[in-house]
Amino acid sequence: MDRQTTLAFILIGIVLMVWLYITAPSPTEFQPQKKSTDTTSVVEKEIESEKQVVKSVEKTDSTVLKVLPETTSAKESYVIVETKLARYELSTKGGNFNKVFLKKFNNWYSPHKKSDEEDFNNHVQLINYSKGGSYDFALVTEDGVALNSSELFFDYAGSYSNKLNDNDSIVVDFTLRLKNGKSIVKRYLFHSDSYEIKNEIVFNGFNDYVSNNSFDIVWNNGIRFVEHNSVDEANYSNASAYSGGEQVIIDASSIGEKITKDFRGRVDWVAVRNKYFASVLLPENPDRVEGAYLEGIRYAVGKDGVKEIYEARLTLPFKNQSEEKHQFSIYIGPVDYKQLEALGRNLIALVDFGSFFGLKFIVRPIAEYILLPLFQFLHMFIPNYGFVIIIFSLIIKIAVYPLTKQSYQSMKKMQALQPKIAELKEKYKDDPQKLNSETMKLYSTYGINPAGGCLPILLQMPIFIALWGMFQSVIELRQQPFVWWIKDLSTPDVIYDLGFKLPLFGVQQISGLALLMGITTFFQQKMTMKDPSQKMLVYLMPIMLTILFMTFPSGLNLYYFMFNVFSIAQQYYINIAGKDVELVPVANPNKKKGFMARLMEAAEQQAKQQPKKKK
Repeated sequence: MDRQTTLAFILIGIVLMVWLYITAPSPTEFQPQKKSTDTTSVVEKEIESEKQVVKSVEKTDSTVLKVLPETTSAKESYVIVETKLARYELSTKGGNFNKVFLKKFNNWYSPHKKSDEEDFNNHVQLINYSKGGSYDFALVTEDGVALNSSELFFDYAGSYSNKLNDNDSIVVDFTLRLKNGKSIVKRYLFHSDSYEIKNEIVFNGFNDYVSNNSFDIVWNNGIRFVEHNSVDEANYSNASAYSGGEQVIIDASSIGEKITKDFRGRVDWVAVRNKYFASVLLPENPDRVEGAYLEGIRYAVGKDGVKEIYEARLTLPFKNQSEEKHQFSIYIGPVDYKQLEALGRNLIALVDFGSFFGLKFIVRPIAEYILLPLFQFLHMFIPNYGFVIIIFSLIIKIAVYPLTKQSYQSMKKMQALQPKIAELKEKYKDDPQKLNSETMKLYSTYGINPAGGCLPILLQMPIFIALWGMFQSVIELRQQPFVWWIKDLSTPDVIYDLGFKLPLFGVQQISGLALLMGITTFFQQKMTMKDPSQKMLVYLMPIMLTILFMTFPSGLNLYYFMFNVFSIAQQYYINIAGKDVELVPVANPNKKKGFMARLMEAAEQQAKQQPKKKK
């Protein structure tokens, strides 16, 4: 979670706690702790120039090859495989991927354009081909020759243009023949309706020829950034490995930072990703994997841009057979829950639902098993995701109504008790210790828990955090329009550009939905905050939250705007239709004391035990 998002949660928490404090005043005053702010720059456009790119990942060095290809000519050509979902361009140099276009997803600069049969420039293209192809193998021979397939030219004997129809599949073989009679085959199996590509690497005659009896499978050069805001995309980019029953992530978070991670033993898969897309290498037999290695770096691009590039490696053993086969699956596609769930192998761990101060074990199950299925279910009947979000926010509001109702009732009781508390303040104004004691007795007499309005709201926080993470990263909202000026629910809905950045916050563009969210927050607080001394807070907090929400996705802002609207309607109904609370003493006030009462009593006992100061 980036700093600005964390700051937003902190401020939201402050609003909730201050709100509860105001509606349920305590005899003692506490000074709220001020939170510092930080800035997150927002890139204005995708920087395509690679002139400023620093070398990101150190590739395996290779000596001048002593074992030259036998018949292969050093000429690069390309094999095209087009499926229903993607268009793959494979190169005879390295026998690897040169370009991968995803047909169902467009670039940020052409979100709703359709490419014709020959032109795929509007579609997302994930391979950094200017740095070389991706998906290679590397090994060292017994005579000290470093073989890296990225430097070798393979033979190809099939058709160079292949288009698959429904349920079609095709096998593509690249063959490298060496002078000493040895050969290597890189074989790919494509299916028309899947992002998964089956791969087999066959080594012929390599028995007793591979140093250390092991070799590496390498995903080079990461995957391209394909979103308008590279800073936001970098915040969600990383490399990971599924090892030891859990996903282990590396994330280069500082400019110039190079981060690495080694793994030993079984590895189910390794992956590199940006915000919405990923490339995953899955060995057919994870138990045979000897280890893995992840590496990445973060660097600046242009004035405000940021990019990250990651490399992933798998180390596998040789069995010293005359013909040795190693099988893999390669996934190059969207970080889509349904797609990844269908493939199994715990790939759904790639779907990032966010976390907050280590609460992933609470937040993820809520988002994964409740919120996302509900969201996808609604979309089956409502084609526009904007209206899905509106209905979704209404359902969530209804679901948490019992908690909010209990909170409102507790606050009303506290408000009804204020005249009696005011009398105690006047009576014991010179004795704070006695004032605290008598106030807690008053709470016990009428069976009121001072924290009664706080607990229901705290119980809602995991839901709100899960929603926050889900709307920030789910691919379903990418490039989905709503109405009027809202063209993409995954990005801010900009209605005006200031031409300069606000100090501290780094905000330059004005979001319409963020303004609406701030206005409704103001009215909601206006309806609940009755203390005239807190008038400034009613104005200040909505302004602060509005500024912070300026850079958040419009889908997220739409949700909170509609949630505020429903909250205002609910509060209006409670104020109009709700009955006045009558304070009735409970039968046995000392039977069970609340947490606050026990806390105050403990403080009072401690104060009594302290020696009195001499005058």
